[in-house]
Amino acid sequence: MSTFIDLFAGLGGFHKALHELGHQCVFASEIDLTLQKLYFKNWGILPEGDIRKIISTNLKSIPKHDILCAGFPCQPFSKAGKQQGFGDENRGTLFDEIVKILKFRKPQFFILENVAYLAKHKNEETWNYMEGELRAAGYHVDHQIYSPHQFEIPQHRHRVFIIGSRNGLSHIKWPQPSIVEANISHYIEDNPSENTAIGKEEMNCLNLWQAFINAIPAENKILAAPIWGMEFGATYPFEEASPTTLSVQELGKYKGNFGISLSGMDRTEQLQNLPSYARNDEPFPTWKQSYIRQSRQFYELNKSYVEQIVAQIAQYSSQSWQKLEWNVGESADRNLFNYIIQFRASGIRVKKTDFFPSLVCTNTQKPIIGWQRRYITSQEGAKLQALEGITLPENDTTCFKALGNAVNSYIVKLIADQLIRPKKVIRINSQKVQKIASISPLVNLTI
Repeated sequence: MSTFIDLFAGLGGFHKALHELGHQCVFASEIDLTLQKLYFKNWGILPEGDIRKIISTNLKSIPKHDILCAGFPCQPFSKAGKQQGFGDENRGTLFDEIVKILKFRKPQFFILENVAYLAKHKNEETWNYMEGELRAAGYHVDHQIYSPHQFEIPQHRHRVFIIGSRNGLSHIKWPQPSIVEANISHYIEDNPSENTAIGKEEMNCLNLWQAFINAIPAENKILAAPIWGMEFGATYPFEEASPTTLSVQELGKYKGNFGISLSGMDRTEQLQNLPSYARNDEPFPTWKQSYIRQSRQFYELNKSYVEQIVAQIAQYSSQSWQKLEWNVGESADRNLFNYIIQFRASGIRVKKTDFFPSLVCTNTQKPIIGWQRRYITSQEGAKLQALEGITLPENDTTCFKALGNAVNSYIVKLIADQLIRPKKVIRINSQKVQKIASISPLVNLTI
């Protein structure tokens, strides 16, 4: 049996994986008080608090161990965040705390997990720095990007897994993705007793977008690119430069959100009536120009059918509710309630039922099972993170925040099973040892 420590422990995804492989946790840290208590309830060990304070005041209190596990905070490196990396004063330097423990305790192995984008952050400068620090600490290092849907778990969630060993990594074979597709029906309960129905406002919004889709003639395809409603009727220039580079008088010649004339407005009013992404002086990237162009063309083609519905969509104060991401194909069944739905900052996303979108650490983006008119339950979320069987936070917001931050326990188990393999001693009698040694003095009696 090997020993391990569990840093930024959360719900205990690393703990569950290594416990099932027969290893023993000797130390855990978790800054959230609610999750500390829950970790103790699930795993029988009470995590310490802020790892930075522990390291700065009493590094020796972290016991010797064979394996260091850490799913360190991902927000500084996430594409969905500000991407501050090590510039994030609160979380960006936590990787360096891990290195301090590795240098002090010198465990045989480590397994780290973070968002996949970390490997590309700042043109790979972040990864090159991290790999260099880990190698300088005495480890052979490798990494691989995996998603649960590659292992028959229907969640699309790419994460980078970083492994290290003090004695080389030639023994490890990275897990191979399954050729069998995940079956989403195995992860969805039929009308569970504890579930949250779609809220009234959200349902009204979905029904409005369904009416929009229904109004489009069958021979006209639904736009596969993001549909940005605020571009319907808009004419402000976007291809050469940002509209904010124009004078108030020049911009007044054009129309903004949903075709509102910008004439007679001062600069503040004009900005308020432009999409949020058009309110700075930066030129639009090519992909954004493409979305704007396609949305405007799509509206002009279907204006006579959807004009009245669009007027209602324009009343929403949130621009994310004025966008639709129809990710099911141009010729798919046009009933959005036959799909998985998610209210995202980028828009209302409608996607196929082959797998769930990535669980994130906000309760407002929980996936919706359209055909059951409800959000996924906490137990379904736990299954998607291979954390079934543990006690979860009672508060729904806290629960999905923790699930969104959790490491997928099954993938960790597959990796750890390859990485942490005990040597098997070959037991032979002394006469055979002498005979073998006389032939090959370099004989190795362990494998």
